[in-house]
This record gives sequence, structure tokens and C-alpha cells, in this order.
Amino acid sequence: MSFVVQEEVERYAEAHTTPVAGLFERLAAETREKSEAPQMMVGVLEGRFLEFLVRQTKARNILEIGTFTGWSSISMAFGLPEGGRIVSCDVNEETTAIARRYAEEAGVADRIDYRLGPGLETIDSLDGPFDLVFIDADKPNYVSYYEAVLPKLADDGMVIADNVLWSGRVADESNDDENTLAIRAFNDHVMEDDRIECVMLTVRDGMTLIRKKH
Repeated sequence: MSFVVQEEVERYAEAHTTPVAGLFERLAAETREKSEAPQMMVGVLEGRFLEFLVRQTKARNILEIGTFTGWSSISMAFGLPEGGRIVSCDVNEETTAIARRYAEEAGVADRIDYRLGPGLETIDSLDGPFDLVFIDADKPNYVSYYEAVLPKLADDGMVIADNVLWSGRVADESNDDENTLAIRAFNDHVMEDDRIECVMLTVRDGMTLIRKKH
């Protein structure tokens, strides 16, 4: 997968971002070795961005839909205030085990509650309210995840949806694969929702920040 920013520009931006802990380099290496889709890692820039958002918003109750190997949950855990918690859900036991191991090494495992099972079932089992929700899971269910979490979002909370530019394919009407169509439908669904305000950012593969209207 290629991302929307040129590769050399992405590298330049990473070089001018505060370096991440060395464990992320090992996490990336193991993910590339053991995963069929290592590009699903959020990476340095997006990981730092998520950490900054958590820290600046002082989010205490976070829901992550799509754990993968744990880069994003660990990054957000670093930004949590004292007593803050993350519930991170995924259906893949093997990648979640990697996430748990690196969270323990990072010293943040006590802040992350990893849940195995379908995301919609996990959401249904939780009360909220959530200060921040990060959606980064199977694309055909993005609209369903969004509709499930919005009623459980705190009044000043934020939903962040990842991969909303899908390597730029969403802007090319000739692309009609399942994931492209799903992301395009999600983007339109959010844009037409008069309950919220949103901004789409060209960070890595695209991120949309969503908040309720007041």
C-alpha cells in the first residue's frame, strides 16, 4: 500500500518528529516478519499524532477498534493521564498477543484492556462514555462501528477514523473494489451526518476527526 504523501516527504517528516522508543522498531520488525499486512501499523507520525491528541484532550476513557500488533494502543497509552484506560478490540489472537507483549515491555499494559471478539459485540458490551474512539479495523464495517460508538461518545469526545483516503483510491471513481467502496461510503455517510462536525487530514493514509455538534 502506498500512502498519499510522497515517500521522501514522509521520511523527512519522520526525521523531524521526536523519535519513538526503541521498542517500536522491534515491534515494526516483528510485525513485518509475522504479519501478511504490515502496512496496517500506524507508524511513527500517526502514532505520535495519536499520543499528542490523547495528551492534549486529556482523554481518560478510550476505545480502539482494531488492535493489530499494538502500535496505536501503546502510543495512546503513553499520552493517558493518571487513571486513564484504553479498551482495544480485535478478532486476531496472534496479533493481539504481540500487542500485549510489547505493551508489557513499554510499561503500559495495566492501562490497556485487550478484548478478543467482533468489534460490534465488544462495543455493545461497553457503557462509555468515551472521550476518544479510534476506528482502524475492517473497512466494510466502518459505518456500523461509527453508528455504534457515536451514542456512547462523550459530549466533548472525538472519533478518529483511519485510512479514509485509502491510498488516494477513494478519489478515483474507476476504483470499485470492496474496501474502496466501503471507505467512500463511510466518508459520505459522515459528511452527510448533521449530528457532527469533521475534518479530514492527509496524515499517512488519511484520518478523519469527528466531534458532536454542540
